[in-house]
Amino acid sequence: MDVNQVIEEQITSNPVILYMKGSPQFPQCGFSAQAVEALTTVGKPFAYVNILEAPEIRSGLKEYANWPTYPQLWIKGELIGGSDIIMEMHNSGELRELVEEAAVDPEEGQG
Repeated sequence: MDVNQVIEEQITSNPVILYMKGSPQFPQCGFSAQAVEALTTVGKPFAYVNILEAPEIRSGLKEYANWPTYPQLWIKGELIGGSDIIMEMHNSGELRELVEEAAVDPEEGQG
C-alpha cells in the first residue's frame, strides 16, 4: 500500500481520528495538547496517529489533505481542521455534537 492508501484506510476505518505530534497521554506540542484536551472532554474514544513516529504519513497527509499543519482532526472521513478550528468548535459545543454523532454505534441507532 502506498501512503495515500494507508491514510485513506485510517480515515475511513476510524470515525474520529487525530493526527498529532505525540500521543494523547504525552502530546509533544502545545497545539496537539489542546486538541487532545478538547476531544477528551467529549468523553468518546478517538483514534490517533503520532506523526513523529510516522514520517511518511506526516509528509503524505499534508498533500492528501491539502492542509499544511498539525494536528489534523478528521471526523467521519472529513477533515475538520487544525488546532484553532478544533478549539473554536469545542468552545461553541459543535465539536461535542460532531464527535458524539460520529461515535454512535450504527447497530444501536439514534435512540
